[in-house]
Amino acid sequence: MIRNEAEYQEAVQRIEQEAERIEAQRQALESMDLTQEEVERAMGPIRSFHEQFKEEVTSYERLKRGEFEEVENFYGVGRLLIALRIAQGISQRDLAKRLGVHESQVSRDERNEYHGATLERANRILDALGVDLRTQVVRLERSQGQSESVTA
Repeated sequence: MIRNEAEYQEAVQRIEQEAERIEAQRQALESMDLTQEEVERAMGPIRSFHEQFKEEVTSYERLKRGEFEEVENFYGVGRLLIALRIAQGISQRDLAKRLGVHESQVSRDERNEYHGATLERANRILDALGVDLRTQVVRLERSQGQSESVTA
């Protein structure tokens, strides 16, 4: 996951470099008189890595626009906290100042996607970001396949 503008710029640059490298690799394989199927099989892993990188860049761009993924049963809360910071254009350094902690603490927490963070800490971060998080509780009716939602 890309967590800041520097990582984003590096990823964009790397995608451009990888695209050139992929084309050079394709030409090298084709010059070896391999079948098209053999070339495609050899290109698969490098192309897959390239696509994954592009997805991370696209994801960061969505976060900057304020488009978030839903959180289910608290899975993904850490990613949501990071996304909220990015969407507001707040740096890790600025968030650290707001929280009264060292920047390295925020960096470490985000690298671990706030794994193990307490609800109190998550609330402090939400407060520092000026965000109110709302939830919706959905009761699952396993035997009948129906669900009921309640907003909390």
